[in-house]
Formats: sequence, C-alpha cells, structure tokens
Amino acid sequence: MNDLVTERLVLHPLNQEEAERIAAGRPDDADRWAPDYPTEGDVKGATDHLAQCASAGDPQPFGAYEIRRRADGCAIGGIGFHRPPDQNGTVTIGYGLIPSVRGQGYAAEALRGLLAFAEANGVANVKGDADLDNIASQRVMMAAGMRQVGEDDRVKYYEIAWTDAATDQASTPIRRATGGSRG
Repeated sequence: MNDLVTERLVLHPLNQEEAERIAAGRPDDADRWAPDYPTEGDVKGATDHLAQCASAGDPQPFGAYEIRRRADGCAIGGIGFHRPPDQNGTVTIGYGLIPSVRGQGYAAEALRGLLAFAEANGVANVKGDADLDNIASQRVMMAAGMRQVGEDDRVKYYEIAWTDAATDQASTPIRRATGGSRG
C-alpha cells in the first residue's frame, strides 16, 4: 500500500511491525518520531490495528495511518479507519495529533486526504464523532467537509456521503470532500 500524500503531510499506512513499535512506544532506527509522539491515542490506535490484524488479517488500505510531516518526515499523529467498509460501504474514522502541532490545520488536512482516498475507493459514507466539549475535533470534521448529523448527551456525530447522480436526486443534499492530493 502506498503512502497518501497531501500538501504538507504523508499518511503512511501502518504495517504490523510499525504498529507494534508504536504500541510499545519504542521506535527503531528508521522511525522518525516527534518528541511527544506517540500519544496515548496513537498507542490505542496501534493496539486496535494489531487486534484487527490478529482477528481478520491486515485491514489495509482501510486501517491505521501514521501522520508524518513532509518537511522533516517526523510522525506527529495518527488517523485511520476503525474497520474496513461494511456491507453498505460505510466506515468510521478517528484521528489525533501530538499537542505540540495542534492548531496548525494538520488534522483537517489529514482528514481531507483520508476522505478523498475513501471516496476514490468506493466508500459511500464516512462517520466520525467528537465529545461535546471537543470543539477542536468538531471543527476539524467540518473543515474537512463532514456535516453534523446528530447529537446525544455526550457526543456530536458527523458524516460525509457520496452518491451517484441518480441517488442524489432522491436524497438530501450532501457535502463533498475537497482536494485530491489535498491542501
């Protein structure tokens, strides 16, 4: 599986060995990690990826990705699909960045890249959620073209869907992800 490249980032699909290093918090000589990488969320994502590999095989290209800056190659976070698309073509996403790089638009850029990849690979619907108090994550999903579709007492739910022209006429309006190789 090839890396997904955006204007400032590389989304590198994790293999099992890379996920094991992230889960253990121990890079090898080839890894370039920013000082505060991996976060607890990155470790959880790598652990979930390893569990998916053990139970159903490597889920790539619908698995976990390491977010790397193109400028220096350093890993700064993670993004990915929780599972491969279901029978309806729906996937759920998650993402996170190290604290030192937040607020620079990297999360929205990475998410737009992943959404463009999903659309190009036949995914019909991408879902995500954010805690009510996680305004930054809500803004990331909206900046990437997702729309809020629901809310409960603790979480806001977001999604983006793609349909063909025939289906579009019979459904409610949707937003499309922007950017091919992203920006």
